[in-house]
Amino acid sequence: MPTRYQGSPEEVRALNAYITLMRAASSVETRVQRHLAEVGLTLSQFGALEILLHVGPLCARDLCQKLLTTSGNITLVIDNLEKRGLVRRVRESADRRVVTVHLTPEGEALIREVFPRHVAGITETLGVLSPDEQEELRRLCRKLGKQGAG
Repeated sequence: MPTRYQGSPEEVRALNAYITLMRAASSVETRVQRHLAEVGLTLSQFGALEILLHVGPLCARDLCQKLLTTSGNITLVIDNLEKRGLVRRVRESADRRVVTVHLTPEGEALIREVFPRHVAGITETLGVLSPDEQEELRRLCRKLGKQGAG
């Protein structure tokens, strides 16, 4: 549903593009997250496990930056993953203030099981677009994401 705002043509066009982008992102996110709910993971929890699998142990601050979330949120994510035995915090001996987050064997097993299904869900969902359209979408999203970055 397009905007009902009666602004200038530029404003209406921008609002309609924004509304469409947000609805599409929400729809895609809902579809690709279904399998995560089946294993009791939120998108942030899945993201943390995936990063730890592919990057290795990280301090919470670095994990926070990679997930594009807040420090309060990452603390909650790590707390919940730790309660499930999927990650463990390790206090560094050189600097006791630094705590590194590591996957446990259970966490590694879970993310290795779930990640291929996640990729398959994304591939299926974006399969409605041709390869060229997928590349164009990526290009346009990168352009939007870099706007105002400095």
